[in-house]
Amino acid sequence: MPDLHRLRCFLAVARERNFTRAAEQLHIAQPALSRHVRQLEQELGVRLLDRTTQYVEPTEAGRVLMERGAALCEEADRLWRDVRAYADGEHGTLTIGYSASLGYETAPALLAALAEQHSGITVDTRLLSTTDIVGGVADGTLDAGLVRCPPPVPDLVRTMLRLEPQGVLMHAEHPLAGRRAVAAADLGEETLLVHAREANPGHYDAIMEILRRAGVSPRLRPRQLSFDAAHTPVARDDAVSIVGQSAAGSLPAHLVWRPLTPATTIEIHLLTRGKGTTPALARLLRTASATARAHGWLRTADAAGLSG
Repeated sequence: MPDLHRLRCFLAVARERNFTRAAEQLHIAQPALSRHVRQLEQELGVRLLDRTTQYVEPTEAGRVLMERGAALCEEADRLWRDVRAYADGEHGTLTIGYSASLGYETAPALLAALAEQHSGITVDTRLLSTTDIVGGVADGTLDAGLVRCPPPVPDLVRTMLRLEPQGVLMHAEHPLAGRRAVAAADLGEETLLVHAREANPGHYDAIMEILRRAGVSPRLRPRQLSFDAAHTPVARDDAVSIVGQSAAGSLPAHLVWRPLTPATTIEIHLLTRGKGTTPALARLLRTASATARAHGWLRTADAAGLSG
């Protein structure tokens, strides 16, 4: 297969119709340029240039090579650029898992920033349970996962993405709905809708710790659905729920969200494997940090003005 460098040398001479100008353009000595063109002719077994002391003119075969060789070099240049782009993460593929509750705001904001800043990275998203996200990152099925209060897992890295303010979700006619903020201590007589602990032990324990600090033990009602966009038991005014601030932006008209007081946050992490970080994954991590700063996600609830 002829060398692409020799092809480029021929194309420069054919365009300029002059060895001296072509050598200057390529920044090589004229004898070396002449040698490359002769070697290309030998490799192809055909004369490409008619040469005299007055002019240089492509032969019929040379004109064919001019027309199609330029496109070949352009395509090769594109190929080299595309392949090199994988080395610094400009191109690549990422598979990211996140739970339904993080689909309100956190995951969309991060994915939008990644698409805007690194359009060459293809992202495959998967809506999964916390258990499946942790397992998927651990076994390599997922490159990363967004998780509330993930458990410590050997070889997995937890990168804090957000401290999400928590509040009480309730029916608009609930007695506590008229307050600007709801004290955790006022939940003692309520029925609290919660996910089963096995769905996400860390998140469940964080909710229980909020109640423990407030010194209350409300009735607990396990959720029947892992994700219920209508918040059915709350909509029927049969229960209240402690949920993150991001849920407040997409509530049905008959539901309200009020921040907890004292102000309380729950951690959201970007979960990745500690070994074998790809350039594209490194860009995701940088984008996640920048997105968290841009949205103020790592400020405390007090700093965000949600202390009531």
